[in-house]
Amino acid sequence: MSTNSNDLTRRQILRLGCASAAGLYAANPAWASDGPNTDALDRAIARLEYLTPIENFGTVERGNPLPYTLPEEKRREVGLERETWRLEVVTDPESNSKIENPLSKELGTAIGWDGLMKLAGKHAARYIKVMTCNNIGEPLGVGFWEGVPLRDVIWLTRPVENIRRLYYYGYHNDDPKQLFQSSLAIGRVLEDPPGELPMMLCYKLNGQLLSGKRGGPVRMLVPEAYGFKSVKWLQRVVLTNNHQSNDTYAAGNNDIESPMKTFARFITPPKKVHVGEPIVATGMAQVGVSGLSKVQVWLQPQDIEWPADDEYFTNAPWQDARILPPPQRWGSDLPDGKLPEAALQFDPATGQPRQWPMRCAMAHWVKSLDGVAPGKYHLSCRTIDANGLAQPMPRPFAKSGRNLIQRVPVAVES
Repeated sequence: MSTNSNDLTRRQILRLGCASAAGLYAANPAWASDGPNTDALDRAIARLEYLTPIENFGTVERGNPLPYTLPEEKRREVGLERETWRLEVVTDPESNSKIENPLSKELGTAIGWDGLMKLAGKHAARYIKVMTCNNIGEPLGVGFWEGVPLRDVIWLTRPVENIRRLYYYGYHNDDPKQLFQSSLAIGRVLEDPPGELPMMLCYKLNGQLLSGKRGGPVRMLVPEAYGFKSVKWLQRVVLTNNHQSNDTYAAGNNDIESPMKTFARFITPPKKVHVGEPIVATGMAQVGVSGLSKVQVWLQPQDIEWPADDEYFTNAPWQDARILPPPQRWGSDLPDGKLPEAALQFDPATGQPRQWPMRCAMAHWVKSLDGVAPGKYHLSCRTIDANGLAQPMPRPFAKSGRNLIQRVPVAVES
């Protein structure tokens, strides 16, 4: 099934990685040639930016009023300022979970900002992650995040037994309809499978301390998950033996355990070109847990109907696009566009990503179509994941994240 081109607003398109004259990719590199019209490609590539500037990040927010809009006195009172922020890590009173050292406001042992920074001095983790809402068809932004692995705080409580899940909560008012909460399996918190990134208590984005709008002072960050798992304004973690989740969106029929999917989106699809000009498209590919091997495009005349029994266009004459390599500069928020510290996905010896494209992140792609006859067309894009499966497979269901094939109109005029 396809999505309508109107689903992408101009601001959303900019958010996905187009920043005029950003120059984060080299001009006229050999890998950019894709047919005879390399100048048009070079100009398109020059506008790409990898990390989303903080001011352009999309937001999906909860709360009325929004927590970060409260008066400063109230924010200090409820722990939404760094000086007054406290994180509790306690057991579920309705469970038989056992820990020896609860981190509690009542006991005066809750971890504060200074305590978190002390842990950060030894255990700080940094990685690039794309943030996506599973009910929105395109990412909210790609960030360089920093925090303390959640497990390092969990071990401070000296857990003993009967712990199967973590429930965690962000600040909210007393309206039960505005709860902001989620859950994780304890095994995934304590142990990262090879190649996986840690769950973390996040306090920086693109080298800057998190603002209230971005979930500060501290938010949860779950690398392979959609945004509802990365709860903002984090204040409380509860260890439980309950096997069930407590996620905010569980009652909304969302798949709460669905990891991020791999899919492609256009950034600057042309609406109209003249005969003899190339159709130059740039885009981004969200790299989910199944990785990314290809991005492909397809130009379909609008007057040719596609067979109804091929709803994902499996048999269409797709053409490979060119996936761009790691950028020379990562983002305009960063001094000289360079990452301030090594990310976990990077080889410290070379300073380059261990794997490209990076899972849980994104990659840019470009394609030039030459010699197209006059007419009206639909231009589509899709990914092929590292398992060889074409978008939207293997999970085409909307409630586990939207990854349908994007189709945009383009006219070639005489």
